[in-house]
Amino acid sequence: MARMIVTRMNDGFAFNALDEAHNTMRMDIPVEQGGHGTGLRPMQTLLSALGACSGVDIVMILNKQKETIEFFEMVIDGERETGKEPALWSAIHLVFKFKGTMTKEKAEKACALSLDKYCSVAATLKAAGAVITWEVEIG
Repeated sequence: MARMIVTRMNDGFAFNALDEAHNTMRMDIPVEQGGHGTGLRPMQTLLSALGACSGVDIVMILNKQKETIEFFEMVIDGERETGKEPALWSAIHLVFKFKGTMTKEKAEKACALSLDKYCSVAATLKAAGAVITWEVEIG
């Protein structure tokens, strides 16, 4: 069982999340919504979790194939439902950017395996109705 401790940090909307290993993450809402803007917005953390989850899978897959990864970055754009509460992610697009020894085809296969088979965050978002699209760039 995983456990997170989430503590309010000030008189506003900032919270600090702490895991069992004492890793922390700060969350807040933007100033225009009444926060101080001192952390990631909670819904942004879901997009970040998608990137990290798929990133771990992709690195493992490419490492098993003996590929060298010199650079790996993901740009993730998300669109939320409008006029609904809660406003879920409806569309998410990832651009996977690589430099290394892998071909575009190998990188694409690793990304597809992650997003279609291994990444629990992607599966969770898809189960909630999000459409996830992606592309690979080799630089």
